[in-house]
Amino acid sequence: MTVETHSASLHLVDPELRAALDAFPTFDLNEDLLPVMRAQGFGVDVPPPQGPAAGVAVERITVPGRDGGPDVSCLLYTPPGRTGQSGAYLHIHGGGYVLGDAAMSELSNRSLAAAIGCILLSVDYRLAPETRWPGAVEDCYAALGWLHANANRLGVDHQRIAIGGESAGGGHAASLALVARDRGEYRIRHQHLIYPMIDDRTGSTVPALPYAGDFVWTAASNAFGWSALLGHPAGTGEPPRNAVPARVEDLSGLPPTFLGTAALDLFVGENLDYGRRLIAAGVPTELVVAPGAYHGFNGFAPDAAVSRGFNSASLEALRRAIG
Repeated sequence: MTVETHSASLHLVDPELRAALDAFPTFDLNEDLLPVMRAQGFGVDVPPPQGPAAGVAVERITVPGRDGGPDVSCLLYTPPGRTGQSGAYLHIHGGGYVLGDAAMSELSNRSLAAAIGCILLSVDYRLAPETRWPGAVEDCYAALGWLHANANRLGVDHQRIAIGGESAGGGHAASLALVARDRGEYRIRHQHLIYPMIDDRTGSTVPALPYAGDFVWTAASNAFGWSALLGHPAGTGEPPRNAVPARVEDLSGLPPTFLGTAALDLFVGENLDYGRRLIAAGVPTELVVAPGAYHGFNGFAPDAAVSRGFNSASLEALRRAIG
């Protein structure tokens, strides 16, 4: 594991976010490190839920795969005291397409479901490189279909189903929105993209913006994650349709979007460009950039002022969409 203690952009990091870098050292992910990371678990230890989040019921369910595909394991979150119909949020976890599971986001998903009063379904999609594109997005599509099929039983308004995720989860969510648009089976009210991983060229065949990507998720890790998902070197060739959202020419007809990113994140350039292109395509888009922040900052240092502001904007956007 490569640990970075100094970088060209350290002086730009918000002072309240610096200590968290020591708890989550920067590494360059590769095929040798991947099994070690999986064995150790990806993420940080979190305290048990408190307050309203503690009252949210969590159930492990199995969703039938699409068109004979394998069944999909998911976590279903149900807040207490619901009356009438509510919205629903399909959550897709991060992990560079190769790490993580639905359980790693349990505390934040409990909190979100309690704050909005919505049903939340988090998908344990299949990981790369064992499963290449489009396996993971088909898992997410199956979960989206299950939400629609079971909306009445769950007390969910069919017209208020949103999708979203962080990092690779945001990338899968952006792909899912494109796939759903093209198939025309299920309506999506809103896509919620938190520093999404949406361009395989970043850091491989296209340089990242200056000062971006020094911390947490590097260009080398990014190239590894994308190569694992696509089955060929990142940034090369013509990717399958909708596999790389930033390389999809037509973004029209996508759902209203919240896109949050960070000024020092490797993804900031691709995120800003995607937001610009969504706006140009007539998609209602809210774009938030956290200054002095790196990839995953709001989870690593949630009490920092910049994290509180970012998380508040994210929550309010989702509440407006489905609350």
